[in-house]
Amino acid sequence: MAFFRSSIHSIRSRFTGPAIILMAAALAVTPQLIKGNSCGHDFDFHLISWLDAANSWRHGILYPHWAASANFGAGEPRFLFYPPLTWMLGAALGFILPWTLVPIALTFLLLAGTGLATRALAREYLPEGAATLAGCAALFSGYALFTAYERTAFGELAGGFWIPLLLLFALRESRPFRAEAEENAANSTSAGSLWRRALDGSLLPLSLVVAGCWLSNAPVGVMSCYLLGAVAVAAALLHRSWDFVLRAAAAALIGTGLASFYLLPAAWEQRWVDIRQAIDDPGERIESSWLFARHADPSLAAHDTVLLKVSFLAASMIAVALFGAMVGWLRRASEPAAKRQWLLLALIPPAILFLQLPVSLPLWNLLPKLRFLQFPWRWLVVLEAPMAIFFAAAVWPRTKLWLQLTVSALCAAFFLSATVFAAHDFFQVCDSDDAVSGMMSVYRSGAGFQGTGEYAPPGADNSNLASGLPQLCLVSDPGTLLGLPPADADAEDAIPAWTSAQGSCDTTLNWQLDEPERYRLQANLPHPGFLVLRLRSYPAWRVIVNGRPAASLPQRDDGLIAVAVPQGPIVLTVDWNTTRDVVAARWLSALAVFLLTGLWLLRRNLRQPHLS
Repeated sequence: MAFFRSSIHSIRSRFTGPAIILMAAALAVTPQLIKGNSCGHDFDFHLISWLDAANSWRHGILYPHWAASANFGAGEPRFLFYPPLTWMLGAALGFILPWTLVPIALTFLLLAGTGLATRALAREYLPEGAATLAGCAALFSGYALFTAYERTAFGELAGGFWIPLLLLFALRESRPFRAEAEENAANSTSAGSLWRRALDGSLLPLSLVVAGCWLSNAPVGVMSCYLLGAVAVAAALLHRSWDFVLRAAAAALIGTGLASFYLLPAAWEQRWVDIRQAIDDPGERIESSWLFARHADPSLAAHDTVLLKVSFLAASMIAVALFGAMVGWLRRASEPAAKRQWLLLALIPPAILFLQLPVSLPLWNLLPKLRFLQFPWRWLVVLEAPMAIFFAAAVWPRTKLWLQLTVSALCAAFFLSATVFAAHDFFQVCDSDDAVSGMMSVYRSGAGFQGTGEYAPPGADNSNLASGLPQLCLVSDPGTLLGLPPADADAEDAIPAWTSAQGSCDTTLNWQLDEPERYRLQANLPHPGFLVLRLRSYPAWRVIVNGRPAASLPQRDDGLIAVAVPQGPIVLTVDWNTTRDVVAARWLSALAVFLLTGLWLLRRNLRQPHLS
């Protein structure tokens, strides 16, 4: 009977905490279940990506490269540059749920992941109840709700799941492989023991976490690598052991290798697009987003409104983290080892505060790729878990059940208030065009959507690309202007539109085979000239005219492909070609998988007891 009661208690303690966090995540998305999904800043981009990815899967393309509905059907290489995990997860959810529920379900999963990962990290420092409270505090943190509701930045929201796991495995103290050699290995300073400790059980999951960061969101990937390096060096100095640094270096190398099937092409092929547009806009420069900054430029008015909101979130989260860290430090006065681990987490809030201030600008300019974060406050995703742990450590009573229940009730009321606040202040109401139903209607019509500036061909301007274009347009001059601006030409974001009445096309044609990344035309042309394809130019396209590769493709201001064609019968094919960098990237990822498997086998072998 005692064993039975012990088993019941063990099961209850194992599943109660995760169940509470899942219920908390359900509460956090309840306003969207009632009001519909929030059409935040990035919502359109993500929904279009899910639809295009799902359509590519239906045509047998397991790893899509081309988002066909962007640029009003001319497409863009979005899937080459945007990390795949969230657009694949969204597309997969679209096969099992109505599209109106997909963004809500994805938000729930990512918030729940944030809470569960933070709870796992918190259990290294706190008792079970306090760790569960920390998980709830992380998913209800101001920045998590802001990202979920106002920004709907699903890739960045995934960082709330990966970052706590990165801290968990990077800071976990090494354990010797053989129990019988534990004392000797712990005291050894030989190179062999150092590597044995560095290659302990945390290396493999840490490598997967690094890969997950890169495959979820590029800014999260950049932040994760700098965070991993910083905490590893700090841990090495505090523990006077280099195994933390060796483990971090090995994990960064293997994790980046695992993600190289995406990373290498995305880095190499940046020369084929106008990627600088991602940071050239004044509102997306680091210098424009310091804490509580205000600007006289009228074009930054909307940016400043968001910045003020985020500044209050940053200030409150940093204040809570610093206060909680101080209280937690004092409560660990008699635990030197715990205080040492506590200090490693406590260094994160002041470091993030420093990065929000103009004094940090030299660092932003010095460290590679750091400016591609665009906004300093993106570092708040790293603060979510430490803040939540410090908060729980400060308020959770160590004894007396009634005090613990009281604190839990007060925190639940606060979390409910945070949800109501997010539903009122962060929630972005969808207009008819941005609602899922409206965007689905446009998608099914084939009209397409506006494209992303940084994925445009170099020298091309998205504002010159007309909507309503035919699939193929025969012209005599490859530079022929297709589409005219609307009557109100001075209107902001005016989009040219094409109609047959404009007479810009001598003949219009349609593809006989029109699939993502694969097009076919067989026709009889009335005169020689150029076929302008409703397809954005990109070097990975292989264009074949009557069995021969197209000799040259004239450059157009709108970035469309123009192909020289003869009079009479013609067979034109356009296929996506696997470039050399993609092949090399796949081999590199395969090598990383092989290395990771080898390390796993080595670790399993070293853990086996020796038979005498």
